[in-house]
Amino acid sequence: MSVTDAPPAPAPQPAAPAGDPKPYRAPARKRLVPYWLLLPGILWLLVFFALPLVYQASTSVQTGSLEKGFEVTWHFATYWDALGDYYPQFVRSLLYAGSATVLCLVLGYPLAYLIAFKAGRWRNLVLVLVIAPFFTSFLIRTLAWKTILADGGAVVDVLDTLHVLDVTSWLGWTESDRVLATPMAVVCGLTYNFLPFMILPLYTSLERIDGRLHEAAGDLYATPATTFRKVTFPLSMPGVVSGTLLTFIPASGDYVNAELLGSTDTKMVGSVIQSQFLRVLDYPTAAALSFILMAVVLVMVTVYIRRSGTEDLV
Repeated sequence: MSVTDAPPAPAPQPAAPAGDPKPYRAPARKRLVPYWLLLPGILWLLVFFALPLVYQASTSVQTGSLEKGFEVTWHFATYWDALGDYYPQFVRSLLYAGSATVLCLVLGYPLAYLIAFKAGRWRNLVLVLVIAPFFTSFLIRTLAWKTILADGGAVVDVLDTLHVLDVTSWLGWTESDRVLATPMAVVCGLTYNFLPFMILPLYTSLERIDGRLHEAAGDLYATPATTFRKVTFPLSMPGVVSGTLLTFIPASGDYVNAELLGSTDTKMVGSVIQSQFLRVLDYPTAAALSFILMAVVLVMVTVYIRRSGTEDLV
């Protein structure tokens, strides 16, 4: 082809304006779609969470009586009086809830590990067995432990034969050869009822771990204990933190186990709040106790999450 037959050169294009091009902005209607989707959840939280909190906060600073009525007088001394009068129940609640949380972690982690890595085709069946207690009433499950821990029962006889009760009696958790109506019975009930809340987050976290990481650790001559300590447990920390929170928070406010499996010496703060609301009818004290418990648990949870280094629980 000759030079004269060559196609004409393209016309020069105008120079692009200086600076970045103007970003695309979606129409206002589309930008509001996420907020409209959040609206039902926000309304639910406002009506069933925020408003009751505000109402209870106003109740906690009221004075009066059931006959004369209660009115808001900003009597903040109710908080100090409630904490001073029921300090032992607060400490006992945190101790029982912490003990139950530790036991749930010790019992739940091996089971979650087994389901995630060893169960194979039996995995779904074992998961169903874990959540099976939820198909039974919380009250019935707790009452069943009265039979399990009854005096002269098989469980108590085995513990007595193994001299476990001697140790627990020395620690003050049981009374001689009696388990029912003791702190140990309350902790056992809490552990059993909240164990699934520990197992499920642990299983979810462990199931996400790539099995090739274990193979790589073995190729680097790591022992099974080292692999667990350096690989498995650190990667499962989000599940550990989630499980401990899901166990400790409801256990610290529970009162059913203390009422049915304990005695007057094992009352938890949840029992006091329930009694103040429904029996004594001292609403300001009950509301103040609820807010104190919520504040204490919130502070403990915040410190725990920061110390564990897992602010992003995924």
